[in-house]
Amino acid sequence: MRAGTISGMGSMGAGSMMGMMFGGGRSNNAQHELLLRLGSSSAPAKGAPKADHFMPPVAKLGKSVALVTPREEREATDELPQKPKGRILVYWGCGATAPKGQPVVIDLSKLAAGQVPPGLWTSAIARDLGPTINNSRTFGRWPAEDGKYAKPDSSLIGAHRIAGNYSPEISFTLTKDFMAALNSSTRTQAGGATVLSWTGIPDATGYLAFLFGGRQGANGEMTDMVMWSSSSTRQFGGGLADWLSPSQVAGLVRDKTVMAPSTTSCLIPAEVKRDAPDFRFGTLTAFGPEENFAYPPRPTSASTPWNLEWTARIRHRSMTSWMEAQGMSMGGMGNSSSEGQSAPQQKCKPKGGFGGLLGGVMGSSGC
Repeated sequence: MRAGTISGMGSMGAGSMMGMMFGGGRSNNAQHELLLRLGSSSAPAKGAPKADHFMPPVAKLGKSVALVTPREEREATDELPQKPKGRILVYWGCGATAPKGQPVVIDLSKLAAGQVPPGLWTSAIARDLGPTINNSRTFGRWPAEDGKYAKPDSSLIGAHRIAGNYSPEISFTLTKDFMAALNSSTRTQAGGATVLSWTGIPDATGYLAFLFGGRQGANGEMTDMVMWSSSSTRQFGGGLADWLSPSQVAGLVRDKTVMAPSTTSCLIPAEVKRDAPDFRFGTLTAFGPEENFAYPPRPTSASTPWNLEWTARIRHRSMTSWMEAQGMSMGGMGNSSSEGQSAPQQKCKPKGGFGGLLGGVMGSSGC
């Protein structure tokens, strides 16, 4: 199970986002996302795969949600939000100005068409999706095409049960709920650096900020792209874009890849705004707690075999996002939404220019 709280720009569909840009109001209701994945080493006992997750009434998802078994599943990959024509300028770390040796400049004209710039995305932090269609004999997931999604007032606390024809019955009780929403703000200093600040939230194990922006040419297409991360070790993407366990985050805090849970501000170097004058889109992630369950419980004696029937885990995070473009500042102050909070959006080839970029960033069609 992966539970998330979404606020800021990420919470809005294309319509509400454009409405806010051109005079609409703000929404201050954080949204929740809940992703369920069930993997088994067994084939279905009879017929097609079938499994249901029964949740407490406070989840407000009805009696149960049905996990579907897809025929195929696309693996998560790191992709650029829009392909620039010229260069990628890479900055990292918090500070008023970029230190010597930055930016690292990736000249796309020197790469083969479609080639991923080497060393751009981290390989040090692997993605951990849990059960997948590739590592399970039988696999199920939710959300599905059932019109159900976690709601802003959904809660996870209470008894959970998973029952199906390809796994043993799984029962556990959760004590951790969705994390609080992140509220962030940005302010430009006299020297050009941007102060990113936020209100710390309970249960956060560490924070990570990411920003991309760019300079647009006369036809609206991006020329140079700027990427910045708060990581002091120049880490982008990979497992950092996923849910991380508290033990993982603790190690990343020690090596300054992730900011400590006591941190509430970070300076984005002045060179980032200088080199991305037309727009900047940022995200802030608070990694959160984890709960683990197993049956039967681990034996007290190391010499006793542990014949596991099932394990279960739930990880939490909270994310917010904001955009600054041509003098406008949007999101970050409790505006909200969530992946999977509305009906699946139309799939089409995004338009070029600023509108298409917004669509790609927000997950909307940009059509």
